[in-house]
Amino acid sequence: MAGAERAGSGLPRQRIGHFIGGDWVEPGSGRTYPNRSPWSGEVLGEVAAGDGEDAERAVAAAHEAFGGWSRTLPVERQRILLRAADLLESRRGEVLAALAVETGCGRHFGGEQLEFVLKLLRQAAHLAYRPAGELLPSDIPGTQAMAVRRPVGVVAAIAPWNASLALAGRATIGPLALGNTVVLKPSEESPYTGGALWAEILQEAGLPAGAFNVVTHAPGEAGAVADALLASPLVKRINFTGSTPTGRRLAEQAGRHLKRVVLQLSGQNPLIVAGDADLEYAVNAATYGAFVHQGQVCMCARHIYVERPLAAEFAERFAARVAALPTGDPSDPATVVGPVINEWALALLDRRVKEAVGLGARVLAGGVPAPPCYPATVLTDVPDEAEIAQGETFGPVVVLEAVDSAEEAVARANGSDFGLAASVITGDGRRGLRLASALDVGIVHVNDQPVNDEPHMPFGGVKDSGWGRFGLGFAAEEFCELQWITVRDQDRTFPF
Repeated sequence: MAGAERAGSGLPRQRIGHFIGGDWVEPGSGRTYPNRSPWSGEVLGEVAAGDGEDAERAVAAAHEAFGGWSRTLPVERQRILLRAADLLESRRGEVLAALAVETGCGRHFGGEQLEFVLKLLRQAAHLAYRPAGELLPSDIPGTQAMAVRRPVGVVAAIAPWNASLALAGRATIGPLALGNTVVLKPSEESPYTGGALWAEILQEAGLPAGAFNVVTHAPGEAGAVADALLASPLVKRINFTGSTPTGRRLAEQAGRHLKRVVLQLSGQNPLIVAGDADLEYAVNAATYGAFVHQGQVCMCARHIYVERPLAAEFAERFAARVAALPTGDPSDPATVVGPVINEWALALLDRRVKEAVGLGARVLAGGVPAPPCYPATVLTDVPDEAEIAQGETFGPVVVLEAVDSAEEAVARANGSDFGLAASVITGDGRRGLRLASALDVGIVHVNDQPVNDEPHMPFGGVKDSGWGRFGLGFAAEEFCELQWITVRDQDRTFPF
């Protein structure tokens, strides 16, 4: 398994081992699992089925490497990250092909992921030169006080499959740039594009052995790896992107170990169309925002609210536009809606749509599965008790609702337990800002749809959508310790 060559077609490694201490290694158990394409069902290769012992080996390697990496000169850290960006860019075609075959990601979203991580690497290269602290005034004569940021040590990163390249990068590159070492646990659905590929790139770029490690696991076996990462006293921070139920369990465990976590969790993201919006623009924005990467993006619009003056015409145009979206092979550049990630996801979508229809919802577009795809689907008249109106349904289904006012839409949106992203489309920018400030979410885009991200922005949600913020501009707050240091330039007089 160690040192296997990549297939010439751009497919992921035919065999993927753990990457620990700078080497490709076998899992301790010797077990593997098949990595299957969600589109064809083809077995792309065998993947190490890791466990808690493998995770502990990776943590030990990261801990051992921390001292050297944290003391690396800024110019060297910068050189490695810039080199990694160049290497990744040189493999553009291969990376896009791998994203399509491993995660069903079409060229539209694949290209966006790649551009995001290229910016991420190049912007992160400057973190090495970020000021490490500040001088603080002191009321004690002769005392010079400083607040100094320093890397925490080993960071455990748990990344999902849906934007495997981008979210694995976001979970690891900021901490690395600040001098931490990392153990990455990718999803079992994306062991190559969300794990092994990053190991290849960073190793070739010259990252020291042990600074970055990857441990994979079989379906249903994430718990053993995650438990080991949470329990290890050598792991100082955890970051996780995924579902709210899983994030809640991680937070509970982390609390028992007094371990800080950054959580980016589920969203029930509203898109509000005001009555003065440009109708064609609103339809185009909503179509992209709901169905990019077949709705399998945490920021995707899940609920569209339209003020009544536009509601009927919006529904007609939107349904027609959605029904015409090309569905099929993600490797075809024309495809917009590719396969959902697995059979379980397809069955869940079908069950929730059927339940909503049974409760009185109407289907305006889609609604009939075409395995392994689920077509872009628009529902209206969905009752509040339907599952699809309450939780995050991760796929190409959106709920459309007419409202008397945008303010009513804000109130309905704020009734959700989630608060990740939202968008408002209006002809009055000032009104858009007022509505944005009233939304209980971490991210709002006015006159855009909700699927946006930039490496340096404060990305994260409120309520059940998580806590903490990803983003290079805020990485030091999450992945550094702040130390207060004083130095006296004269003896001090003590009262006893």
